[in-house]
Amino acid sequence: MSKAPPPILGSMRPDGSRLMVHPADVKGRWMTRRHLAFAALIAFYVLAPLLPVGGHPAIQLDVAHRRFYLFGQTFNAQDFWMVVLLALSFVFGLLFVTAWRGRVWCGWACPQTVFLEGVYRPIERLFDGPRDRRIRDMSAPWSARKVARRAAKLGVYLIVSLAIAHTATAIFVGPRELFAMVREGPAAHQIAFGLTMGFTAILMLNFTWFREQFCVVLCPYGRLQSVLHDRDSVTVAYDDGRGEPRGKLYKGEGEAERGDCIDCQRCVVVCPTAIDIRNGLQMECLACMQCVDACDAVMDKVGRRRGLIGLYSQQRIAGEPTRVLRPRLLVYAALFLVSVTALGASLATRSTFEANVLRPRGANPFVVDGEMVRNAFEIHLVNKGPAAARYRIGVAAPVPAHVVVGTPEVEVPSLSDVRVPISVSIARAELSTPVELAVTIEEEGSDRRRVQAVRFLAPFAPPAR
Repeated sequence: MSKAPPPILGSMRPDGSRLMVHPADVKGRWMTRRHLAFAALIAFYVLAPLLPVGGHPAIQLDVAHRRFYLFGQTFNAQDFWMVVLLALSFVFGLLFVTAWRGRVWCGWACPQTVFLEGVYRPIERLFDGPRDRRIRDMSAPWSARKVARRAAKLGVYLIVSLAIAHTATAIFVGPRELFAMVREGPAAHQIAFGLTMGFTAILMLNFTWFREQFCVVLCPYGRLQSVLHDRDSVTVAYDDGRGEPRGKLYKGEGEAERGDCIDCQRCVVVCPTAIDIRNGLQMECLACMQCVDACDAVMDKVGRRRGLIGLYSQQRIAGEPTRVLRPRLLVYAALFLVSVTALGASLATRSTFEANVLRPRGANPFVVDGEMVRNAFEIHLVNKGPAAARYRIGVAAPVPAHVVVGTPEVEVPSLSDVRVPISVSIARAELSTPVELAVTIEEEGSDRRRVQAVRFLAPFAPPAR
């Protein structure tokens, strides 16, 4: 039986310097599912800013013009409160998933993991080979072959990083504008070019050198998991009751006093953050399941039951039942459902246009012209829809009135606004009681309409109640 080493950071040498992690290749049912998830997510991350939905990119955050497109829905700055609901839905959903299944977001859906394990590491394996060869190559003296191979690998890294950076730029400027910028050259778009090149440099630094340190050192989510987890959270865990005492397997040796773990270190060498899952739940664990597939393969070879490492709760490891319905999980689920319901209701009832009746700034509230009193108004009309729309404007009064609308029918481009002046004149004899006007704005081709009441001001009208 071998004694487990003290729990230290797997990517650090005893003197505190960085130890590059080279996880070994692993195959299995979980890795097959994970690679399929990576393929779907990479396609989504890359294509969402480029493919049109409803005449606009599926995802575009046009911050400069305060226009936002999300899967056929259009939003402007007035809809920013919906972003808060969307963010809350994501946060509460993440809390629920973490309390239920651990850091599956980190190991299966986070862009850092998806691109590192789904793109950059396969490129590294293509040029540098399996783990043992990569480790030997790190300490080998420089040669023409090593320089050529390293340069080719970095060149492919650079191409991929440029592609990702340009895709990210398309999220903010749109694909058409991005292609136009590329054709016109950096001199015509220096700021966009500088930001794209800066992001490319960050991607190169991150995915070629920093790598798992982003998850271990920078990302706060790993530290939050200790607060979000409880003993009933299902995470990647080692069944020490079955595996201990661990020890090497020798032919012909009795197994009565030894657990199922043969101390082959396979679960350690395949880990992308270089932890030993046998030391228990650790902040660096991404729930990637690579150690599960690696251990299952070893158990198959030695003729023992799979599942020495698997998805278990601490209660399950201790031999106690796992509670599925528990206060923490129910609270997170309730918060998630409330936020998603509020977001869905807001989207379902959201109007495609906004209209507000305003009084001109700095102007007199009313003008007396003989026996007539005139009020001036201004309609601020905002089209929040994905296409241009026409609107009809009308004013109704309970007493005889002379109404002049600057533009009774107006066309407003998508995510644009116009201001339409209105003048209403009423005889003073009709103003013995308060008069309220009804301003109606109707969208042509639909049943959408807005009616806004506004008080007509006059010198002899009674004060507002």
